[in-house]
This record gives sequence, C-alpha cells and structure tokens, in this order.
Amino acid sequence: MNELTDFGFGTQIRKSPYFDATLRWGATGFSVYNHMYIPRDFGDPEQNFWTLVNAAILCDVAVERQVEITGPDAARFTQMLTPRNLSNMAVGQCKYVLITNAEGGILNDPIALRLGDDHFWLSLADSDILLWAQGLAVHSGLDVTIREPDVSPLQLQGPQSRAIMQALFGDEILDLRYFWLREMELDGIPLVVSRTGWSSELGYEIYLRDSASGNMLWETIMAAGAPFGLKPGHTSTIRRIEGGMLSYHADMDAQTNPFELGLDRLVDLEMEADFIGKAALQRIRAEGPARKQVGLVIEGAPLTGPNTTFWPILVNGARVGKVTSAVHSPRLDQNIALALVDIDAPGIGAEVEVVTLAGPRPARIVERPFYDPRKSLAAA
Repeated sequence: MNELTDFGFGTQIRKSPYFDATLRWGATGFSVYNHMYIPRDFGDPEQNFWTLVNAAILCDVAVERQVEITGPDAARFTQMLTPRNLSNMAVGQCKYVLITNAEGGILNDPIALRLGDDHFWLSLADSDILLWAQGLAVHSGLDVTIREPDVSPLQLQGPQSRAIMQALFGDEILDLRYFWLREMELDGIPLVVSRTGWSSELGYEIYLRDSASGNMLWETIMAAGAPFGLKPGHTSTIRRIEGGMLSYHADMDAQTNPFELGLDRLVDLEMEADFIGKAALQRIRAEGPARKQVGLVIEGAPLTGPNTTFWPILVNGARVGKVTSAVHSPRLDQNIALALVDIDAPGIGAEVEVVTLAGPRPARIVERPFYDPRKSLAAA
C-alpha cells in the first residue's frame, strides 16, 4: 500500500513524521488517535505480540501529543491539573498521572515529564487536553505558556530494546532508570529519551524534537536493531491487557473516577496544593465508589480479536457491569478481559456471564494484572 487514499480520510487527519516509513515497512492499517493516523496493523497481531515479548518492536506513537507547560508558574499549574502529588518530582523524572475534571472524572492519563524547573510535558492519551489546559490557563491567574511543541515519540519496546539502545547511544544509556528521561542527540537529531512505554515490557520512548528528521530516525533505529530481531510493530492489545494497562475511552473516561479503577495511589487528597476535582474526589472517597474494576477469564473458543463494543456482564440474568477490553492471550491460552462492575458485584472467583456479539459465554472474575503483576520486566 503506497497511498493513503485507501483509508478514505481527508487532510484534517495529521500524519506523523514516521508515516511514510511505516508504509515502507509494511503497515497495512491505521486508526485515528488525537487527530492523527496511528499504525494498527503490520500483519498478524499475534506475531506482533511474540516479537514484542521475545525480541523488540518499534512503534510509531507520534499520536501521543505533548502539552508543553512553561513559565514561572509551570509547576503550580501542572499540579492544578492532577491529583497526583508532584511536589517531589525531580527534573529528569517521569510520572504516570491522571487529569481530572471538577466531578473527579478522568479526562486523560498521560505521562508527565519534567524537563526543567519550569518546563513540563504531558504525553497524552486520546483526548484534547491541550484545549483544556489552555482554557484553564486563561482564567488561572498564573504565568504560564501552554502549547503543543514539535515533538513526536517512538516506542522501542521488548527485552532486546536495551541492547539496541546501547548500539545506538553507547554505554551512557545503560544507567537510565525506569521512569526517568534524558535529553540526547543521535547523529545530530535532538531527542528526549525516557524509560517508559505502553507495553509492560522493558522499553524506551524516543521523543523526536525535529519532525523533519522522522524518516532518518526511523531508519537509523531499524538498522541498529536488525541484529537483535527488531521488527516494526504496533502497540499490542494482548500485552497491555495481560499487564492490566488501561486504554482511555475503553477502560476509563470522564465518567470514571480513580477510585473505581483502584488508582488510589495517584490521588493525594491530603496535600496542601489544590487541584481540579479535589472536592469531588474527597466526597467519592468518603462515600465509596459505585463501581470497581476486575479481571475476567472468559470461557470458550479463542476470541478472534479485541471487543469493539462494551459487552454486558450478567449475574443471574441481571446486568452488573461491562467488559471494557477483551482479547485472547496466546501465552496464557485464555480469553482475558478488564471490566467495570457494580461495587457490590461478586468478588474474585465468582462465576458470571458475558454477552458477546456472538452470544453469551461463561466467565470468572479473577485478579488483574494477568501477567507480571509487579512490572518486573518493564522495571528491569
């Protein structure tokens, strides 16, 4: 496939700096995320999974757009956006954060990167937080500048990613810690490199700061990775559900609060700083959440792909929740799913029924994540 016309979208959808490279390397399907194309198909998704967990894949995730916050009040403004306490966040550190609205609902779950005392990026999931932040800044009374910089990340993920990074950058990359970043150059290309990624595997994100160099950066990484089995790939639904990683608009949205997802660790209601949604989250904590997230193992034949609708969950014929993300894991040889259920729904080990598009299936509530619950692979 050499032309985008097959997808039928217009010029209002942006292309990443790596778009042409992904076509050359075999991308055959795309979806839209943050108003940009993202490759979703390089062939067999199961083979993509096995390459990720056994070697390494390179993913175009330029759709993770950055909201850049700078100015004398940048730290104070960034804290206003999130219930996670950022007071001890050092320059060079990354943190997984939630952005909440006045009702405590989740608007986005980005990675925050601190590049300087007064310089932050929010590396976004799929929602328009740039507009939210710019609107808040207008009436905040704080001295900040909010913009989208020319920054486009790649993800290099998998057990061979460290060796590939060493081949690219030398030994200096080996001491980069999990959830820390470093400003670097590669053949004159300005980058930010972080030990992060949406895979639950060892991996790195490489933030390109010059979109004109996208093709060169892609080809340089692929050449360095060839001896280590590197393949072009896409973010793996199988691996992220195994690891219990959440997808915005699927596992959470503006009607979901952190306590329903068991993300209490990302909410500090005792800190002195104020943030949007603080009063609502204090009330929710006091009253208790109405729902809870659980894992499911769904019986029957292997699912042929991820769910594309929210499947109802029934107990004795009564609806108690919905499946938010489901897939077949070839490694676990199980159909696994993340689900939101009523807070008083049965607990671990309970038998339920899931109504798929093909009909009902028995299922069992289980602990999640399904694999490597301590994230020992990613943090290695």
